[in-house]
Amino acid sequence: MSVEDILFSLIGENAVLLIVAVLLVVTVLKGVKIVPQSQKFVIERFGRLRSVLGPGINLIVPFLDRVAHKISILERQLPNAEQDAITADNVLVKVETSVFYRITEPEKTVYRIRDVDGAIATTVAGIVRSEIGKIELDQVQSNRSELIGKVREQVEMMVDDWGIEVTRAEVLDVNLDEATRAAMLQQLNAERARRAAVTEAEGQKRAVELAADAELYAAEQEAKARRVSADAEAYATQVVAAAIAKNGLEAAQYQVALKQVEALQALGQGTGKQTIVVPAQALEAFGDAFKLLKGRG
Repeated sequence: MSVEDILFSLIGENAVLLIVAVLLVVTVLKGVKIVPQSQKFVIERFGRLRSVLGPGINLIVPFLDRVAHKISILERQLPNAEQDAITADNVLVKVETSVFYRITEPEKTVYRIRDVDGAIATTVAGIVRSEIGKIELDQVQSNRSELIGKVREQVEMMVDDWGIEVTRAEVLDVNLDEATRAAMLQQLNAERARRAAVTEAEGQKRAVELAADAELYAAEQEAKARRVSADAEAYATQVVAAAIAKNGLEAAQYQVALKQVEALQALGQGTGKQTIVVPAQALEAFGDAFKLLKGRG
């Protein structure tokens, strides 16, 4: 056997071994799949869904199974969208929305929907228009959190068949056209003026009520004072009547004379130069009073 035959024989055997080694390496590479933490692999066999590989090392059948889709399971954000909507009181508004979602079941997503972002955006727009059409503009502004909750709930129900989870659905802003904004400002100013007028009227009403209460209180106090004075006068009359009953006519004349003297004394205490005309009856009253006082002394 020649040297050339031996060399050809060795090369042939090495070539077979090399081919086998290459086939083994390729088989291993084809059969072992390392899936990143942020992804899932959809495996097909002869064009049909075989399995979904999760993160880590996974084994498949080489040359039969293939990775058809590599799906990211990270949370995604749709571009902020703005759509027109009409409220229940026929006001045109522009609603800006933002949606965050992630794919939880790739086998549903890749085989049931082609454009995920477009489908979700269209769904959100329809739901927002529907929900805003059920409420008035004031409720849109004041109950935005409730509106967001309803939109998110409806979106989650609609995209559940696509293997998608909506993590957040936000209504970022509700804008009005200039005409509607001017009308609302005019209405707001009118409402403020009405409240100011009501407040002023209530203040005036309260002032009148307080004044009436004060007058009533004054009248009550005056009535009480008159009642006390009347009681005192009645008591004094009773005392005088008792004195008259006890001492006779002399006591009555004494009281009358004393009152006349006190009246003349008060008349004479005025300021300035005064001329006092004293009638004869007054002089007699003085005399009677002095006589009575002297008699009592």
